[in-house]
Amino acid sequence: MQQTMKLASRFGTRAARVSQQGQRGASLLEAIAYLGIAAIVVIGAVALLNGAFTSAGSNAVAEQVNSIQTGVKKLYMAQGNGYTGVSDQILSKAGVFPGDLAVDATSGNATNSWGGAVTVVVSTASPSQFTIAFANVPKAVCISAVTAGGSWAAIGTNTTASILPLPPSLTNAETACPGDNNTITWTSN
Repeated sequence: MQQTMKLASRFGTRAARVSQQGQRGASLLEAIAYLGIAAIVVIGAVALLNGAFTSAGSNAVAEQVNSIQTGVKKLYMAQGNGYTGVSDQILSKAGVFPGDLAVDATSGNATNSWGGAVTVVVSTASPSQFTIAFANVPKAVCISAVTAGGSWAAIGTNTTASILPLPPSLTNAETACPGDNNTITWTSN
């Protein structure tokens, strides 16, 4: 019994010495916890950046389309035959396309930030209307752009000729923008 007391006191003294010296370094569990927290922070930052880029893309599309609409109306305001003859080449030469759209200097063709064509033509329904089309628009940006409102006679996508009522509900916009390569067409008077 006395021997067990000596062993216990010996181990207790050693344990006391180790705790007095302090622990050096992090344990494996602490390292895993630090890495887990870092991963959560990185994933959150990526999600926020993705949302910010989508929001910026949606805002850019709305601004670009409104700018084109205003420019076309100003350019053709005094014309007696509506928007007959409107084309990307004429609009490019007149400086109607916003500076953040890529415009080919030779052909006058405009391209959006997703590599899709931006086209402006007279409406097939009436020469007093014109359409603006953006191709290759991602789903999230499409939904936001379609629901943004504005003074449009009609808004359509690759799956829906005309989304009603204007501005469309989120449910109608989600249905009209099914994938990541949508074409949106705005019709203006």
